Amino acid sequence: MAFPNVSDIVATTIQNRSRQIADNVTKNNAILAKLNQRGNVRTISGGNTILEELSFAENANGGFYSGYDLLPVAAQDVISAAEYQIKQYAVPVVMSGLEMLQNSGKEQFIDLLEARLNVAESTMANNLSSSIYSDGTGSGGKEVTGLNAAVPADPTTGTYGGIDRATWAFWRSKLYDFSTATGGNASAANIQAGMNNLWAQTTRGSDRVDLIVMDTNYWSLYLASLQAQQRFTSPDTGNLGFPSIKFMDADVVLDGGIGGYCPANTGFFLNTKYLKWRPHKDRNMVPLSPNRRYAINQDAEVQILAWAGNLCASGAQFQGRMQN
Repeated sequence: MAFPNVSDIVATTIQNRSRQIADNVTKNNAILAKLNQRGNVRTISGGNTILEELSFAENANGGFYSGYDLLPVAAQDVISAAEYQIKQYAVPVVMSGLEMLQNSGKEQFIDLLEARLNVAESTMANNLSSSIYSDGTGSGGKEVTGLNAAVPADPTTGTYGGIDRATWAFWRSKLYDFSTATGGNASAANIQAGMNNLWAQTTRGSDRVDLIVMDTNYWSLYLASLQAQQRFTSPDTGNLGFPSIKFMDADVVLDGGIGGYCPANTGFFLNTKYLKWRPHKDRNMVPLSPNRRYAINQDAEVQILAWAGNLCASGAQFQGRMQN
């Protein structure tokens, strides 16, 4: 073979690019970019599931007292954890023996390898960006547990993070449905009223939504509802590569247009303080194995670019969904 150590070159090249690929995946999605900016892209190091600690009740011992009043000191069970499965995703980079022979010069081979890695990188970025909105049931339950699970169309049913919403009201996200609230669809005339309502539902003191993601339809309606002098752009989100305007002090970002992934006629009101992207430290866009991988019955070699982790929430009640 003209390039006998091709596997080593492919593996080391992927290894060297792994951080760049991970960065490009987060930059491909406004939600991941916001989580990365906030420091909520946090790796896990092991375990068979991902646990997110959360507070589900206040300490009942708290209260006013006077002088020598006895203070209650009963044990309080106020901390629990949501539990998420580790999901896996991979993109194989394949080189046939014929391609290696045809690209026998070092520069030619590197150009071909670069092109293959660029395709693998964009494939991973696009598919993980799409899975941010999934309900976790795709690919036989192997897909990322995304926003359609964390902030569903019906927040009163189903189990998310191992917690039953029907039983635990604190774990229910908020919903504004135009067909229920107005008897019709969203329009430029009523979209701000719906946004005001959902904003109020998801706010607790200074704890409030900081990112609103909309599909093309809702984004267009919101723009149409604004006067020119009321349009405010956010330099922080703009620097991340996403055009945005403001609602209250939250960035309103379009995830529609060409290749957008937000479901049609949907807007997500997200408090990213309670959302985390949790990749495994050993599977964050890295080659699955640095060793040679030969096809048993083909003249080809494979390296696999791999990721493992999940999207996790520790405060579902602070997230909201707007829909028709």
